[in-house]
Amino acid sequence: MEKRAWIHIVPEEEAGGELAGYYKQEWDAEKQGVDNILAVHSLNPPTLRAHADLYHTVMHAKSPLSRSEREMIAVVVSVINKCHY
Repeated sequence: MEKRAWIHIVPEEEAGGELAGYYKQEWDAEKQGVDNILAVHSLNPPTLRAHADLYHTVMHAKSPLSRSEREMIAVVVSVINKCHY
């Protein structure tokens, strides 16, 4: 059996203060929750914010690349990294 990392994640309903605010900002209505890739930062909320800011800048800020081109790059990188995100 393959070993996997395990990191404690603070559930949305238990989040308070700064973390609760970040969870609210990053809530995914379709999934009814915060993506695990962000929630993994729940023990250190500033890193959650930094990760989310980086994502939003790379994927949504003004760029010479279209949104479709950025998504295609993300898919190719994920496939190369064998990542399911």
